[in-house]
Amino acid sequence: MMNESKNTMPDSQTIINANEVSLLELVIIVAKRKKLISIITLAAAIVSAVISLSMPNLYKSNVKLLPPQQAQSGAAALLSQLGGVAGMAAGAAGLKNPNDLYVAMLKSRTIADQLIAQFDLKRVYDLEEQEKARKKLENNTVITSGKDGLITIEVEDKNQLLVARLANAYVTELLQLTRVLAVTEASQRRMFFERQLELSKDKLAAAEVTLKGALDSHGVISVDSESRAIVETVARLRAQASAKEIELNSMRAFVTTNNPRFKLVEEELASLRLELSKLENGRSDDANGSAKSGEKQNGFANIKLLRDLKYHQMLYELLAKQFEAARLDEAKDSSVIQVLDPAIDPEKKFKPLRALIVVISSVFAFLAAIVYVLIAEFRRRLLLSSKGAEQWRELMAQFRFR
Repeated sequence: MMNESKNTMPDSQTIINANEVSLLELVIIVAKRKKLISIITLAAAIVSAVISLSMPNLYKSNVKLLPPQQAQSGAAALLSQLGGVAGMAAGAAGLKNPNDLYVAMLKSRTIADQLIAQFDLKRVYDLEEQEKARKKLENNTVITSGKDGLITIEVEDKNQLLVARLANAYVTELLQLTRVLAVTEASQRRMFFERQLELSKDKLAAAEVTLKGALDSHGVISVDSESRAIVETVARLRAQASAKEIELNSMRAFVTTNNPRFKLVEEELASLRLELSKLENGRSDDANGSAKSGEKQNGFANIKLLRDLKYHQMLYELLAKQFEAARLDEAKDSSVIQVLDPAIDPEKKFKPLRALIVVISSVFAFLAAIVYVLIAEFRRRLLLSSKGAEQWRELMAQFRFR
């Protein structure tokens, strides 16, 4: 009986030892297997060093841009004297972030294709498809807009001499693209106002012919100064109302009807129409009552023709100013993007950081070796007892995929 009790003691003690391991015991276990841990760590360091040495050097170069500031252009300033479309255009421009616009242009397919063709990137990247070359260029380029208001273009590549040229080429292509887009937009506006100017010129010529015919038929008839002043005021108010209508129609493409500026122009137009209606309705009654003779009636008809002539003259002058403003925009170089820091050839590689790779790999290998040693020792102790062996087999069975 004594022998049986002595034989059962090791199993219980082994299980206790297997389940209760102190920190000192862990250190002792690690110290016992220090040779294995050292070999694993050294092997990982050698392998990582070989792999890092086989990796090609990558170089990075960057350029910093100062995009155009939000400011009213010279042509818009000229148009602002008219109090019409220029005010709307300036307000609409303030709704956009120019940085986001230029970043999107830099990432566009148009610029990517230009760079691929310029530097023969399909051959550089050893690719045959254009889309894959675009994707490779996109992966090698980082374009960001910082909180400081600057746009940064970073390009990395294996070719030390290519990265700076490629980064600077981004700027060149952006300048050309903005120049083309600005000229196209200005040309469209110029052509629009040119057509409107021709139409207004034809109407003005027709009004001049009509007035000349009336004067030839009835002669120059004198009308009292009050009537002449009222007729001229009506012509001026009609022209101003037409200008406000043009402004409202233009604003509808950029702002909602709840916009304060839109409501203000709408109120101004309503006020002009009300004043114009009072003058026209009030004067017509007075004219009918006072124009008792045919001669005076002809005089009022001539004044009305003169009023129409003045109206077309004012519209023609308005369109002429807008046409000249569009011509100024077309002739002016709209590219005001400034290069703060041009890209230069990098002196050192950007990556791989071989020393860091070796250190990190060695540390992970060292920790992995320690974990392996501890698990192996725990398994060994657990298998010393029949119960522990059974538990180990059950644990392994749970990890199997059925």
